[in-house]
Amino acid sequence: MRDIMQAAVSCVVKAAVVVALSSLFLVGLAQDRAPDDGLLSIANDKLTLGLRTQGGSMVRLVLNDDPDKVNPMHTGLGHFVCVDGFGPVSTEESNAGLPGHGEAHRVRWDVVSSEKNDGATTVSFSATLPLVQEKFRRTLRLVDGENVVYIDSQLENLLAFDRPINWGEHATIGPPFLEPGKTVVEMSAIRAKTRAHSDQSPQPPHRLASFREFSWPMAPGLNGESIDVRPVPANATYGDHTTSLMDARRRLVFVTALHTDKRLLLGYVFRREEYPWTQLWESYPGDNRLARGLEFATQPFDVPRREVIQTNAMFETPTYRWLPAKSSISSAFLMFYTRVPAGFRKVDDVVVEGGKVTIFDRTSAVKIELAASRPL
Repeated sequence: MRDIMQAAVSCVVKAAVVVALSSLFLVGLAQDRAPDDGLLSIANDKLTLGLRTQGGSMVRLVLNDDPDKVNPMHTGLGHFVCVDGFGPVSTEESNAGLPGHGEAHRVRWDVVSSEKNDGATTVSFSATLPLVQEKFRRTLRLVDGENVVYIDSQLENLLAFDRPINWGEHATIGPPFLEPGKTVVEMSAIRAKTRAHSDQSPQPPHRLASFREFSWPMAPGLNGESIDVRPVPANATYGDHTTSLMDARRRLVFVTALHTDKRLLLGYVFRREEYPWTQLWESYPGDNRLARGLEFATQPFDVPRREVIQTNAMFETPTYRWLPAKSSISSAFLMFYTRVPAGFRKVDDVVVEGGKVTIFDRTSAVKIELAASRPL
């Protein structure tokens, strides 16, 4: 995963030379003129989302009325999709040119349609993945009056045989939203496991025990202590990685990140059957170089394809999805970003129903209701 940091820098350079989309009238889609970022901006009256056409990474999300324009996304990584592949590649795959974390975050995404209709802005992208012989499509929708981005995706198999595939949504938060002692992650998880230390690239020292099962959110420490992995600890220099199995009793599950001082909340809601696992990758090497992944995926860890398929299942749950011959599979999730009221301290639950996203802080008896006109 760490090599993606370098890849992201390369993507920024490549994005600067994106061919102008002059042949399309992009209603509600404004191309940023800065030559060094190559961003496309999609906005409604509440939010502005910036993404790169080279790799489709969502790297900027701000509240339009926020004077500080606090962006929760890690500006180098942002939210990128890992498909088909989530983790390092084998020697043979590397020799064949296949990059880590799949092709989709490396290739150009073409805008195939854009429209503004009845207060909704819809933009669709398509990306061809020549090495794995697949086609990836993604549609983003923003509706006026809503603090929500709706994201629908489709992966098409261009080959004539069924195949197991790896798919991860690598959402990564960073400073100033990610701040020691002030940013807390919550999710609808139960069973969890720490990553084996031998499986990880060199990084800051670990504080969690290697490859140990635990009940979210209290993870086993190196010295046998229990560690709450929800908050970013103050004055810490370490790196760790855990995976959590999302609650099988729910159709829709969530992961959120709350900055308690700034009173800003980022969240994702997704279908549990499509993304059973959520990985928390934490990298705090010091000097304010912080990154935390909120990675919901088809697999528990970002490891090579062979290992994912040979593992087959963890906690009695599959570690991959099937992509049938000459067919497509899909996924849908939503992302929300909002201020929270004074007194709101913790996300206990997120529910999407009745045309709204409701976020509960049961301890403080506070709830937030966001308009969400599109069902998930």
